[in-house]
Amino acid sequence: MERSVVARSPISSLDILWHPFEAVASLARGSFQAILRHRRLRIALLTALVALPLLAGGWMLLRKSSFTAVEHVKVGGLHGPQAQAIEAALNGAASHMSTLDVHPAALRAAVASFPVVRTVRAIPSFPHGLRIDVTEQLPVAALTIGGERTAVAADGVVLGPALLSSSLPALSDQQGATEPQPGQHVQGQSLLAELTVLGAVPQPLERFVTRVFTSPGGQGMTVTMRNGLLVYFGDAVRPHAKWLSLARVLADSTSAGAVYIDVRVPERPAAGFSSAGAPSASTTSAGQQATTPESTVAALAAGLTDDTNGEPAASSAATSATGSTTTTEAASTAPGASESSTGTTDTTATSEPETPAASATPGG
Repeated sequence: MERSVVARSPISSLDILWHPFEAVASLARGSFQAILRHRRLRIALLTALVALPLLAGGWMLLRKSSFTAVEHVKVGGLHGPQAQAIEAALNGAASHMSTLDVHPAALRAAVASFPVVRTVRAIPSFPHGLRIDVTEQLPVAALTIGGERTAVAADGVVLGPALLSSSLPALSDQQGATEPQPGQHVQGQSLLAELTVLGAVPQPLERFVTRVFTSPGGQGMTVTMRNGLLVYFGDAVRPHAKWLSLARVLADSTSAGAVYIDVRVPERPAAGFSSAGAPSASTTSAGQQATTPESTVAALAAGLTDDTNGEPAASSAATSATGSTTTTEAASTAPGASESSTGTTDTTATSEPETPAASATPGG
């Protein structure tokens, strides 16, 4: 029995590649023939071919025409001495735009010389309105570096001497040889930690902070208030919770006359007193509390609850001014000063000879 063998020519790669192109060509031929057979389809296709360029040209003309030109610009989010200059720069850039042709890059370039501007967001309102929302990085400290003073933001961006003011707390960078130019970032882990703490200061307390430094006594980062009160922060971890803890201690009348307040553990704040300023219910008057912003620091403590970014703030151990009771237990560790924590207050003696006595109320 004989077998017949049929020789098949090998399929080349060109044949495989040709099949898709052949299918596309066949589809194109079928479409063209259908167009030739149907008169209405031909008319619709010709109309579309003529209308598309006209519509595109009309759209381009409308984008650049006076019918959509930006005429009313509203800038929001600006504060400080450079607000007018920034607003003028944004208005100038926006005047060359239309509500159908907004260029965010051009707006950012217009304020590139202002390091205080962090972000710019433009929202057009047809036909002639444009709202520009500016996010600023405001100065939180006056930094002395390389023998020069400059304003600096909480994230370490140098803002330049133009934004310096007498209310800014002082910082110094002994390691910096030359002053960074505006727009650059300062270096140094310790310096950045201090800026982080200052960036979390509640607005009502901003004008009472004068200086931040590292305490040689082992308390870590220390904030000096305007009346001489020292606040021991230790580090920059959970700064919002520590500021809230400080506000609650200040709201307790028994903290009046404290030399320092320790908020290194915000759930257990402590107030230290000199030997002449032991805690007493009569040391703080209602009038003295009323000199603080927003009437009382107790109101500040309540308002700061939303400013902790979800961090656990001072617990019930840190009592507010209203309805708080304080018990004092005597201890004899060392003469000189006594330390009390709000809530259930334990008074211990510590030595702080180098620190002047001060009232715990910032305005005192």
